[in-house]
Amino acid sequence: MRTIIITAGHSNTDPGAVGNGATEAAVVTEFRNLLAASLRARGVEPITDGQGAVNLPLRDAIRLITPGAVAVEFHCNAGPASATGVETLSQDRHMALGRALTGAVSAVLGIRDRGAKPEGSGQHQRLGFVQAGGIILELFFISNADDLARYQESKEALADRIADVLIAAAA
Repeated sequence: MRTIIITAGHSNTDPGAVGNGATEAAVVTEFRNLLAASLRARGVEPITDGQGAVNLPLRDAIRLITPGAVAVEFHCNAGPASATGVETLSQDRHMALGRALTGAVSAVLGIRDRGAKPEGSGQHQRLGFVQAGGIILELFFISNADDLARYQESKEALADRIADVLIAAAA
């Protein structure tokens, strides 16, 4: 089995997007921890960018990526309050896994599947985590109160579903 690397976007010093009383860094750190626990319950020890409230900066997360590893960094999108959905940003070689991830999130949360996209389709043309071989998973829009509520209601089930997707990809 290939190594599974999971990291939380932003860091303890950069909260990322803020919406509906939540910060992106806190949400994705919590999700990383839930996913790590789900993977461990399935007998898989992931590499992470921290435990508990620790969320290391991007430069440290990038250093964790090794050739052949399955590496995913979690983020939340932000936009108008009506914007909804999940998407991934990655290199072309990771599009199939990106589609599997967005499909899983869409199914569990009941939100729009915005698809797997190339890294340049976001607000940045080049993303360090993607350039290093990872996938960025924008779980939902933190600026959308319904997206956030759906995440809060289903985060454990979501972690379990994503664990299954990552284990299948790493097999």
